[in-house]
Amino acid sequence: MKSLSRLIVNGGVLSLGELKSICDAAESLGIKTLSFGSRQDILFREELSKQDLEAFGNLQFGNANSVEVENIMSSYVASDIFQSTSWLSSEKYLYILEQFRKSPCLKVNITDPKQRLVPLFTGHLNFVASEHEDYWYLYVRLPEWQQIELYPALIYSWDMARIEQVIESLLQEELEDIDVLFDLVSDAVDTNNRTIDKALEVPFYPFPYYEGMNRFGNDKYWLGLYWRNNKYDIAFLREMCDLCAECKIGKISITPWKSFIVKDIPSQDKIKWEKFLGKKGINVRHSMLELNWHLPVGNAEALDLKHYLVGIFDKQDISTYGLTFGITEQIERANYFTSVVIEKNRPPKGLGDMSIRDTYNLLYAKDFNPNSMEYITHVQEVDKVELPALLVELSQLYFEKLGMQKGSQVSEKEHVDVLEFEVYQCKHCLTVYNEAYGDVTQDIQPKTTFEELPNEYVCSICDAPKGDFELKLVSKAIVNSD
Repeated sequence: MKSLSRLIVNGGVLSLGELKSICDAAESLGIKTLSFGSRQDILFREELSKQDLEAFGNLQFGNANSVEVENIMSSYVASDIFQSTSWLSSEKYLYILEQFRKSPCLKVNITDPKQRLVPLFTGHLNFVASEHEDYWYLYVRLPEWQQIELYPALIYSWDMARIEQVIESLLQEELEDIDVLFDLVSDAVDTNNRTIDKALEVPFYPFPYYEGMNRFGNDKYWLGLYWRNNKYDIAFLREMCDLCAECKIGKISITPWKSFIVKDIPSQDKIKWEKFLGKKGINVRHSMLELNWHLPVGNAEALDLKHYLVGIFDKQDISTYGLTFGITEQIERANYFTSVVIEKNRPPKGLGDMSIRDTYNLLYAKDFNPNSMEYITHVQEVDKVELPALLVELSQLYFEKLGMQKGSQVSEKEHVDVLEFEVYQCKHCLTVYNEAYGDVTQDIQPKTTFEELPNEYVCSICDAPKGDFELKLVSKAIVNSD
C-alpha cells in the first residue's frame, strides 16, 4: 500500500478526454496497468516521482495513505440504471460536482439513498438526497469523532461545496459536537438551509448485479466491466476510449467495487461492443460469488483468502445473491461497507520471532444492510478452515431475514409463509449442523442427515463430539407471490 499512487477522480466520473490523457501519460512512463480503489479513485501500483507526475498535467495525485487530499465519492455511477430519487439525474450530479473546484481534505460522499452500489456513510461528510428537490441530509463524522451525527438542517445543492470548505477551515477548532459545528458554519456563511421535516428513510434492496451488457430506457445499454485481478490494461482502455468516441459516449463511471461502467451505449452499437469484448477475450459473466468483494489493493494474502472461500462456495453451489463481503485487517475504528466482514486479527505483541496461526473474526451488518452503520460480531478468533462453514451460516441467516429487513417492502400480491425445520446445534458453542448444507470443513456432503454422520464427527468450531449436539426447531420466513 505504501508504494501506491492515488489519482483523484472526483465523484468517480471520468470524461473520455481525461481517461485518454491518463492512458497517454501512463504509457509514456512505461506503466501497463492501472487499478481502481474503493473510493472510486485510480491507483497506480508504482510509486510515481514528482517528475513522473508532471506527465499527468493538472490531474491531482495523493499517496495511498495521504490525508492531504481525498476523493469525492458519488452515486452518479448508479443514476439512470438503478432505482433513484426522481429529481436526482446524472446531470444534477455533474452540476454539483463542478462546484468542488478544489479536492477536499475530508472524505465526501454524495449519494442517493435509493441505490445500493455506493456507500452512504463512509465519508467524513455524507450528503444524502432527501425527497425535497435540491436538498440533502448531511451526516457528519469528522476524523476525531467517535460516531456519526446528523446536521440539524437540510443542505441546498448549491451550498454543498461552500459548506465543505467552511468545515475544512474549522478543523483546528474544538468541534465537540454537531450543534457547535452547526453554529460555527451558520456564522461563517449564508446558506439556504431547509428544516428537516422527516427522518431519512433508507429502503433495503439486495445488492445489484453490475456487470455485463444491460438494457435501460428504450434504446440504450450500459456495460459493467470487472477484472478479477484489478489490473486494467492501459492498451485495452485506450482502444475502449476510441470506441466510446465512435459511439458518442463522453463519460466513464468508476464503482467502489474495483470496476467501471460505460453508460449510454446506443442500441445500434451494441454489436460493436460485443465484438470488441469478444476480440479482447473479456469475460463479462463473473459469478456473484466472485464480484461482490472489497479487498485491500495490493494485498496478496487477502486475495488468496478470497480465492479460497470463493472456490469452496462454488464447489458447494452456495448462493450469495445480494450479499457483499469484505476482508480487512483488524483496526480499532473501522468504517465498512459490506454485508459481511472477515477481519484478520493482529498478532499479540511481544512474540519476537515466534510464529502463531492466523485467526479471524466474522461480523455482519445489522439486517445485512451495509448502510446500517452497525456491525454485529458473529464469531471471534476462528481459524481459516472454519470460515467457509461460518459464512454459509451467515448467508442462510441473510436469506431467512430477506424481505423482513427494515425498509424492505412486500407487495400486496405477496404473502409471508413461515417454514419450520430441524437442525442440530452444538450445546457448547452453538454451531449449527444443517443437513441441507452438510459440513464443508469435514467433507460432509449436502443432504447428509445428522444420523448418517460418522460417530467420530465433531463440532467444526469447538471439537465437541457428535453426542453434544441437540435437536432444535428453526423458523424461516418465505415471501411467496399469489
